[in-house]
Amino acid sequence: MSPKQAITIILTLFLFHQTAAQTKNKSLFVIVDGISYEQLKKVATPNLDAIAKVGGMTRAYVGGEKKTYSQTPTISAVGYNSLLTGTWVNKHNVWDNDIKAPNYHYWTVFRFFREAYPAKKTAIFSTWLDNRTKLIGTGLPETGKMKMDYFFDGFELDTINFPHDKGAQYISKIDGKVVDEAAANIKSEAPDLSWVYLEFTDDMGHRYGNSPQFFDAVKRMDAQMGQLWEAVKERESKHGENWQLFITTDHGRGEPAGKDHGGQSDAERSTWIVTNAKELNHYFTKSEQNKQIPAIVDIMPTMARHLDLKIPKEQRFELDGIPLTGKISITDLAVKKESDNILVSWLPQEKDGEVKIWLAVTNKFETGGSDLYMLMKQLPVSEGKASLDISKFPKGFYKVVVEGKYNAVNRWIVEQ
Repeated sequence: MSPKQAITIILTLFLFHQTAAQTKNKSLFVIVDGISYEQLKKVATPNLDAIAKVGGMTRAYVGGEKKTYSQTPTISAVGYNSLLTGTWVNKHNVWDNDIKAPNYHYWTVFRFFREAYPAKKTAIFSTWLDNRTKLIGTGLPETGKMKMDYFFDGFELDTINFPHDKGAQYISKIDGKVVDEAAANIKSEAPDLSWVYLEFTDDMGHRYGNSPQFFDAVKRMDAQMGQLWEAVKERESKHGENWQLFITTDHGRGEPAGKDHGGQSDAERSTWIVTNAKELNHYFTKSEQNKQIPAIVDIMPTMARHLDLKIPKEQRFELDGIPLTGKISITDLAVKKESDNILVSWLPQEKDGEVKIWLAVTNKFETGGSDLYMLMKQLPVSEGKASLDISKFPKGFYKVVVEGKYNAVNRWIVEQ
């Protein structure tokens, strides 16, 4: 064998092992509908507790930043799309469950994943068909004719096998079938990126509010999470895979009745995140010590890290989420216009490196274009604040991005 042939073989083996190592990273996220953090804590959830013992659990929120440009309705499909895209409603444009005009320029995690790894497998197991056909947008020109490798949904339309009853028990049966299929598929096919969605808890909340029926539904959900957790553990033990599991909810419920949602009360915005993720950072583990607790939009960039998704810079500048694992540079970004200046402040996390502060005065991204980002300042992340002179820029709209060594965070200023 010649030295050249030997080098070729070594490089081939190296690339093979690198690819094999990457394929062992899998992500599964679960949305269980309509359970606030306070409601969840009233019920024994041994399976969620077991998962959290491996990773962690935190209070979280939905609804964007209250009374600002990003305030987001605490409605189901709105929350799902905030998780999928890592953005609030001012960007993804899903305002209610009608899902009339999603802005597909803000890609879902599934589209990023499909574009990066066309040979890898994606899956959805859902008690609502619109999650696949409208939010992910399978087959649509606007999503590049996105496809899913495995999908198990639409049973709410099957009135023969699941006859609709006034008590919504048919939804409970569909949830059970969805979980059975998801667990079996994880064990046999091990998709690289999967979404499980369950509805029954929200139905019980709407019908009965804070009630034995609702809390029984939460207990049933916990048992179903145990079923998925066992499937994940089996894959990890038998195949050496590295699964990252996130379980969350899409909104809380109005108190004291616990029946409705959609508004901006603390109870409606109150959610939670349970995960087995490794290397959870202080933003997750010490969240209640920060001014800003984690949000549903933080799950998407966290999964992107686990799956080694390299999100292009301009798309990354649009993400409203912050990774919950690994090193991050900044959280708690705030911007305020005073006269001809924008005052910028942030909470440094990792203290090494610098931040670059970028400014754009257009929003062409929203319609598929590109925005010109101007580098305004570069300074140590530990400074925690800066002032930008905007006296020579047009008035009315500003995008501010603070880009650190490990993450970037954005805020808008929208003048009336």
